[in-house]
Amino acid sequence: MVDEVTDRRPLAESGTPQESGTARAMPALVVAAITIAGIYFSRPVLEPLALALLLSLMLSPAVFWLQRRGLGRAPAVLGTVFLAFIVIVGLIAAIGEEAVNLMQNLPQYETNISTKVRSLSGVPGSGLFERVSHVFHDLNDELTSGDGATAAAGAGPPVPVQIRPSEPASLGVVREIVGPLVSPIASTGLVLLFAVMMLLKREDLRNRVLRLAGARDFHRTTSAMNEAAERVSRYLLMQLAVGITYGVPVGIGLWVIGIPNAALWGLVGIVLRYIPYLGGALTPIFPIALAIAVSPGWGMLAGTVLLFISVELVVGNVVEPWLYGRSTGLSPVAVTAAAVFWTWLWGTAGLLLATPLTVCLVVVGRHVPHLQFLDILLGNQPVLSPEETLYQRLLAHDPEEATEQAEAFAREKSIEAFFDEVALPALVMAQRDSDRGVLAQHRAGVLAEGFAGVLDNLAEDGWMEDEPTGQGQTVVCLAGRSELDLAAAWILRHMLRLRGHRAVVFAPDAVSAFNLSRLPLDGVGVVCLSMLGGAADARTRYLVRRLRRRVRRASIILGYWGLDPGNFQIAEVLAATAADKLVTGLVTAVNEIEAALGEPAPIEPPALLARQSA
Repeated sequence: MVDEVTDRRPLAESGTPQESGTARAMPALVVAAITIAGIYFSRPVLEPLALALLLSLMLSPAVFWLQRRGLGRAPAVLGTVFLAFIVIVGLIAAIGEEAVNLMQNLPQYETNISTKVRSLSGVPGSGLFERVSHVFHDLNDELTSGDGATAAAGAGPPVPVQIRPSEPASLGVVREIVGPLVSPIASTGLVLLFAVMMLLKREDLRNRVLRLAGARDFHRTTSAMNEAAERVSRYLLMQLAVGITYGVPVGIGLWVIGIPNAALWGLVGIVLRYIPYLGGALTPIFPIALAIAVSPGWGMLAGTVLLFISVELVVGNVVEPWLYGRSTGLSPVAVTAAAVFWTWLWGTAGLLLATPLTVCLVVVGRHVPHLQFLDILLGNQPVLSPEETLYQRLLAHDPEEATEQAEAFAREKSIEAFFDEVALPALVMAQRDSDRGVLAQHRAGVLAEGFAGVLDNLAEDGWMEDEPTGQGQTVVCLAGRSELDLAAAWILRHMLRLRGHRAVVFAPDAVSAFNLSRLPLDGVGVVCLSMLGGAADARTRYLVRRLRRRVRRASIILGYWGLDPGNFQIAEVLAATAADKLVTGLVTAVNEIEAALGEPAPIEPPALLARQSA
């Protein structure tokens, strides 16, 4: 919803900043496009470096632990990297061996699969299972019959014979088997080499980055590097925690169900969880395939599917959002957007690096003023203060969300704290905008009405107390000038009612020279004049004098809400207006009113005390 504001600048002047802002934005967009293009085309170089940096951060705690045990830097680094390499290769080999065993056992599994297919005859979608069964059958024939069965196939047209020099069998094996593995092995070796160099030359690389950032900016660069390393390391640790909370239940559940090599699939789940979004989808593939093949019935398959669904729901909706937000400082939307963006740039490796790279961008945005927008867009820290959020919701005609904010703040602290720390500063912001001419008078009235709606909603939800029925003195809250002053007077009335006092509010029209004499002020103990950002002007002096003639025995308190007492002399204002007290905050106003009434602070209602303690 577009909020209406009043802009009193000439049209030509108001258009110039917009044009200049657009002109300033164009170079930034061009630089961003060039940067993204450079990252995309330099993927062969940057991707191994980024993966090596991530691997070095994962292995650095183990390296430091070995060094603290007396082992030198080089042996600690080489031993840690070698152990990590053995674990990765062993895991890949175990998965490959399981895949080979599954293919070799296809003949004995074919009966179970055929039984499942026959049981689905007549069920919608059974044709798919039949096609899968035919695929397994053909694959079985291919594995068992060999080339002889192919040669014995039906006769076809004669094939021309060409005589070519025979190729050595070893070269054929190299080309067919080793050839496709060269690129992954080379990439893995390059990543390991970079990781070893980064771990060995950690201090030297750090010093070079510091020097590159500039000798006069050591403090900011050091803080940014430390924060980025700490966040990424915490993220990797949380990823391990997420993987354990996922892999351990999966392994135990598969063992109970009866899936072969259940511990292996639990370990696979822990490792694959380091790949956001995609890892959770890849883990169930082999266990579900084994459940289909091993058991002739449907119980094992149903149990396996339900196991993965239940664990994924708990981990994906409870564990991951809670741990990721706390460990990385990223908003959930930023995590998803980063995964999409980096996957688009670098594929699967980009998906693995998405969160660490985005964490680094957020840290840079926090420490570099010109890149602060990165922290605002991607970080999880609130970008608006509570009073700014309340003010914006009232401007957007959304009292319901403003009420939710009030109740959430009240549950955390108290309703009085919300009034004094959030609601009143929001009204002060509105008054400042009105004084500057950017908030029209009718918009200020609409905002005050929205605030009245918030107070009504709080009353309906039980956060307000009804008018006390005692015989104590009445407190009158007068709005000095505008509807915003009236809203502040409403807040003061509710706070007094929460303390058990009788309080009434009068609108700004009631303090005019004609209406002031008609106000029912008999039996009034205190009159509080409510003014946001008030000043000791002539109108205030005359108003206080007229009030003094009407209520000679009552105390008159000036509520100059939102003013800093250090910016003016309270004694001079009191002398100029002849008022008894001057306050700038709601809590102080309640205390001064109770002191002026000479009544002890009443006991709060038990329901209110129970809500605040909760």
